[in-house]
Amino acid sequence: MNIHFIAIGGAVMHNLAIALHNKGCVVSGSDDEIFEPSRSRLDAHGLLPEKNGWDPDRIHPGIDAVILGMHARKSNPELKKAQELGIQVYSFPEYLYEQSQNKKRVVIGGSHGKTTITAMVMHVLRDQQMDFDYLVGSGIQGFETMVKITEDAPLIIIEGDEYLSSAIDPRPKFHLYYPHVVLLSGIAWDHMNVFPTFEEYKKQFRKFLEIITGGGKVFYYDGDPVLAEVIDASHWCLLKIPYREHPYRVDSGRFVLHTKYGEVPLTLFGRHNMQNIQGARLICNDLGVEDHDFYDSIQTFRGAERRQQLLANGNNRAVYLDFAHAPSKVKATVSAFREMYGEQQLVACLELHTYSSLNMEFIPQYNGTLDEADLAMVYYNPAVVKHKKLPPLSPEEVKKQFGRKDLHLYNDAATLEHDLKALRENSCVLLIMTSGNFSGIDLETLAREVVGE
Repeated sequence: MNIHFIAIGGAVMHNLAIALHNKGCVVSGSDDEIFEPSRSRLDAHGLLPEKNGWDPDRIHPGIDAVILGMHARKSNPELKKAQELGIQVYSFPEYLYEQSQNKKRVVIGGSHGKTTITAMVMHVLRDQQMDFDYLVGSGIQGFETMVKITEDAPLIIIEGDEYLSSAIDPRPKFHLYYPHVVLLSGIAWDHMNVFPTFEEYKKQFRKFLEIITGGGKVFYYDGDPVLAEVIDASHWCLLKIPYREHPYRVDSGRFVLHTKYGEVPLTLFGRHNMQNIQGARLICNDLGVEDHDFYDSIQTFRGAERRQQLLANGNNRAVYLDFAHAPSKVKATVSAFREMYGEQQLVACLELHTYSSLNMEFIPQYNGTLDEADLAMVYYNPAVVKHKKLPPLSPEEVKKQFGRKDLHLYNDAATLEHDLKALRENSCVLLIMTSGNFSGIDLETLAREVVGE
């Protein structure tokens, strides 16, 4: 197969390109900009385009398929050429389904926790030496790529994202996988730019449950009333299996599972991760993993990249990075750190970076999300607001919507960086939450300076 990627530099796109290259396909690609780590990883596999930009001459009748990334527009000249030549154009979820039609498809979705649960399942299956393919939205320790596609693996584990598939395919990605087994971790409004109302957002999950392959099943977190409503309205023939958080206790700052085999110490923490573990356990059980094997394997799971990721630790200080950006994720993450670190000073620093988080109609959803932090800091870049073609944000109004009179609000990255380095508490935990990069702040260097390395 000769496959061309339009917008090959995307996080999942470049991983899929590498996976198909490893499978033996002839892979080419293009993009207008490619950033790290995509650039180095593509280069290491000989897949980095010779130059940036779009060139219709790259598209020729010898190409069997084009995979179109979300970053590319409908007017892309390479896309136009492929359409003129009648070459099959796929979004990456379409192509993933195409490559996994003969496999058992397990899709893990939900507004929060899906990456971590997918990573947990992958970690356990690999530790138990089971053969499987996968797609996950983050790097995981021990896995070279975020995508694996082979001929022989009998099953595939897929993180089911509800965002749109491509510029020419407005369907949510998880509608295209036709799963046999589903896990849903919760529903909390996100992606306001494409789902302008919460009702429209919930509708995507209802549709998702309609496309589960006949005789399928759904595991779902039973503590979410919105999810329960969607599950109750789904077809009667779907096997519906609820779960709650796994029983646990906190011992000297470490989370420990209660099991019939004894206590199982973890490297993870937070009540939401105890929910994630229970969901992962049920999926692994369904795939043939016994509980005692699951508990043996989960002890060594250290989390996905940018999920409770420790950046620096020393001098009674610790700095963590987390991908939390939507309100439900922010609230759960802050709560997890409060439960883990008890009375220790907790500083929560959040960047508003997505379309939803920078939209004043959506920002009230953040009310109360930072309440458990001792010191709360919020940053946004006015230039990003302008780039997303949103109305300017009033700092006073943003501050008001978070519901904390003592909230520290920043729209200048240099000032924020200065204040983080000047934290006065001798002992503190700094939790940095973002899906961006705080307008280019070197977070690893910052973390080392905060702990005094």
